[in-house]
Amino acid sequence: MYINCNDKELLILKKIAEAATELSVPCYLVGGFVRDKILGRETKDMDIVCVGDGIALAERVAKKFTPQPEVHFFRNFGTAQIKIQSDNSGRGWGEALEIEFVGARKESYSYDSRKPAVETGTLEDDQDRRDFTINAMAINLNAANYGELVDPFNGINDLAAKIIQTPLPPAQTFSDDPLRMMRAIRFAAQLGFTIEEKTFAAIGENAARIKIVSGERIADELNKILMCAKPSVGFDLLYKSGLLKIIFPQMVDLAGAEYIDGMGHKDNFYHTLQVVDNIAQHTDDLWLRWAAVLHDIAKPATKKFEEGHGWTFHGHEVVGGRMVPKIFTKLKLPQNEKMKFVRKMVELHLRPISLTKENITDSAIRRLLFDAGEDFDALMTLCKADITSKNKQKVKRYLENFEMVCRRCEEVEEKDHLRNWQPPITGELIMETFNLQPSRAVGDIKNAIREAILDGIIPNEYEAAHAFMMEKAKELGIAVPNS
Repeated sequence: MYINCNDKELLILKKIAEAATELSVPCYLVGGFVRDKILGRETKDMDIVCVGDGIALAERVAKKFTPQPEVHFFRNFGTAQIKIQSDNSGRGWGEALEIEFVGARKESYSYDSRKPAVETGTLEDDQDRRDFTINAMAINLNAANYGELVDPFNGINDLAAKIIQTPLPPAQTFSDDPLRMMRAIRFAAQLGFTIEEKTFAAIGENAARIKIVSGERIADELNKILMCAKPSVGFDLLYKSGLLKIIFPQMVDLAGAEYIDGMGHKDNFYHTLQVVDNIAQHTDDLWLRWAAVLHDIAKPATKKFEEGHGWTFHGHEVVGGRMVPKIFTKLKLPQNEKMKFVRKMVELHLRPISLTKENITDSAIRRLLFDAGEDFDALMTLCKADITSKNKQKVKRYLENFEMVCRRCEEVEEKDHLRNWQPPITGELIMETFNLQPSRAVGDIKNAIREAILDGIIPNEYEAAHAFMMEKAKELGIAVPNS
């Protein structure tokens, strides 16, 4: 075997080879599994191409395992999938290995669609239609040449040189399926590879073709780029290729620095990329990484030059929060709690930093803890990532101030328990105590109790809050029952 497989994978490949022999169909292991095994990367799925009926091969392979896995097939596409969870002894293997089977095929495209017309083809046809040379390699599973590499485009050399290029002329490859332009950039970011010069030029020349790709597929590639170890690589390539201007223009608007009277602001696009890279070192939470992407998204809309002071971006956190739902809608990202979390992070991202610039009161700390709630740790991770400067002394000073804020937050939280705060007095209790219907007065009393706790007037305890409630009711002219 040309590639280094573990015992589980070798057993599966042996059974696939046996099934292919029984059906008299040439059979090959192809694509990402081959690439990742050569690179020594973890992989969770296999792609099998046969010169024949892929569904029939999947069904024959499934019968060789006990328990027998279910075959999921799509007859219109000639593809089938099985998941292998255990060997024939019934011994579990942990995470299932997904195997997809397809008959070798030839594709042709119309200009206005990335959905090809498909017909039966040879292995050569199938390799021609692959997106990149590093994904066009195949391992022979036929008895006579078992384990040999079939590599017509020298993908093995491109792997060694860390180069991404297309098997066919790149303009044709990208025009046929424009999503491949984003995949090229994603692979460059994931693998630390370089996109070959003519291939990258073809992305720029064909960038407008991305408009025929569904928003969902674009969002999937953006998410994968964002989950790379260093997301800035992918976003910078999207920017330089012209793709980002089409799919995410608000982010491109951050680029560039403007000067008046010799006073300029930093390039907020590259600042954002630095923040995203910083946060990627500390979290695998996709939505916190999205918060890093969007934290300064409203700076272009709020930018203003003030004489004698310089550039300001007043209120960009508030305006940015309002932009989040619209951007998520445009990018086909979820309109649920994940979006609300990102919006919350964008709206609050200046609060901890601003506390370092003033005499920190317990009241300000309590309000931050209350507003951030269970997302406090995520917010602090974002704020720490937002400290970027080429001046090492400046960064050191900011970090020291930030750590001081963190310590103060811990002290106040330990005393007042406000991060997952539930009011000691509920609206229901207020209505029951004073025999009130839902009304403004109920809200006024409840809000007054909350503000008194946050301002430190009363402790976050039931007895103190109850006594305060009775006094507040008297102030509002509400009849107070005899105790």
